[in-house]
Amino acid sequence: MTNAMIILLAQQELLKEGKIHPTGRIFKTTDADGNEISYPEAEPIHTYAYWKSLGYQVQKGQKAVTQLVIWKHVNGKVDEESGEEGESKMFMKTASFFAEHQVKEIEKVS
Repeated sequence: MTNAMIILLAQQELLKEGKIHPTGRIFKTTDADGNEISYPEAEPIHTYAYWKSLGYQVQKGQKAVTQLVIWKHVNGKVDEESGEEGESKMFMKTASFFAEHQVKEIEKVS
């Protein structure tokens, strides 16, 4: 399973539990039997580092809404003599996730 799928499934579960909020948009799809299914879109959840890369800061005192085991990719170290990159690795790692309502945009200094 990909990280995107792991996170999407977790978002829907957190929404059902009332830990995160709906965005107001509705997803519509069809199941294998041809029945139309609609469900609310959940607010985004990301790791602390990803929110920071988007220009947001987790608000002081906020606790992660969930911890998920996701895939992490690590590039191999570059050999300084030959310049060749070592073998990259993929492994599962537990990461903490914060919801959109727990972050605020970082103020830009002019």
